[in-house]
Amino acid sequence: MYWLEQTERDVAVEDDWLSLVETVRLRNMRFPKRRADWRLGRWTAKRGLACCLGLTPDAKTFAQIEIRPTPSGAPEVFIALRQQAVNLSLSHCSGTALCAISLTSTSVGCDLEAAEIRHDAFLADYFTGAEQSCVRNSPASERWRVLALLWSAKESALKALQIGLRLDTRLAVVDLFDAQATDGSWRPFQVSCPNEKLFVGFHSRTSDLVRTIVTTPPRQLLIQLKPPICRPSHTQLQPLERIEVVDPVRG
Repeated sequence: MYWLEQTERDVAVEDDWLSLVETVRLRNMRFPKRRADWRLGRWTAKRGLACCLGLTPDAKTFAQIEIRPTPSGAPEVFIALRQQAVNLSLSHCSGTALCAISLTSTSVGCDLEAAEIRHDAFLADYFTGAEQSCVRNSPASERWRVLALLWSAKESALKALQIGLRLDTRLAVVDLFDAQATDGSWRPFQVSCPNEKLFVGFHSRTSDLVRTIVTTPPRQLLIQLKPPICRPSHTQLQPLERIEVVDPVRG
């Protein structure tokens, strides 16, 4: 399981790395924030895919990589107009984007959330009783981060199911095992969904930003993609960083 995180500062200024269809779609977006978020997501996905697939990381190659939404909204990967056997998930929040990539049949979902104050109705409407207790019993300084983590875990699982928020989020039941992740570390959790669908995932935090990645079947190794920060035409791939994570079943 591979993952890459990028920020708005990493994105090339020009649009020559977008495909023709993507360029047209970008021009039809009215709002600057929507345009910026969309470009950031596509940039992150293309950089990650180029690393995973061993492609030349330049604008010409990136323009041949196209991320298309399915009717469910899940992303599909095309290279030179040919669909690829790649599972991809994307998320963006607060000027940061995250992508998770599987080169196998493994279903994958990822999500980024900012820890922020929420209305009590949000907790009551979208979370199980046990999840609500988990938030309320957390230290005051951690309460909103735990809430963001629970919500992010649900979002990741629903993306992996390719149904999004069409499912009642209370049916995606999160067990965090350990919500107290320190900055940069990955800790396990799992999400139980209808029809005995079980997703195993990992969460980490950086300041007030929470990230989650889930898979099924489970994967016990996350590999961080680490291309240097530069224009794609000047990019040289660096070795991947392998990150061992805790098996949530074995402990």
